[in-house]
Amino acid sequence: MQKKPIKRHISIQPYSREHHHGLLLCWKIREGLKHQIEIDRIKKYADYLWETQIKPHFEAEEKYMFPVLGDEHSMIIQAKKEHQRLEELFNKKNNVVETLKTIQIELDEHIRFEERILFNKIQEVATKEELKTIDKHHENLDSDTWPDPFWEKFNKKK
Repeated sequence: MQKKPIKRHISIQPYSREHHHGLLLCWKIREGLKHQIEIDRIKKYADYLWETQIKPHFEAEEKYMFPVLGDEHSMIIQAKKEHQRLEELFNKKNNVVETLKTIQIELDEHIRFEERILFNKIQEVATKEELKTIDKHHENLDSDTWPDPFWEKFNKKK
């Protein structure tokens, strides 16, 4: 039996689209590691996405979406802890292979938690005004224009 797709409120849809990009990063890290791509190439890409997309995404969620449930809500506490943990991982400079493996696992789990549980709860309780605020303050983040697509078959050897 196939699950129905989650019906996301239009104000929250841009955040869900950004989650898709985060899941693609996880896949690209896995592909790079599987094909033994030079670790520095993968790390530079992950750092680029952290600065241009993931970090600003986390900041927007914390500033505009999470207040709907409040700082003391268990799901918000969990999400903020996961944001902090992921920031530490992205900023880690040693043991890069293991760190990248951990990032791709924990980022994937975090996104799935937000998509399947947290966003549903926010959408369920948010007022029209809160949804307008979420929508109004969403910025379209840079598209992925990274010049080294190491994850593509023809770019494995560089």
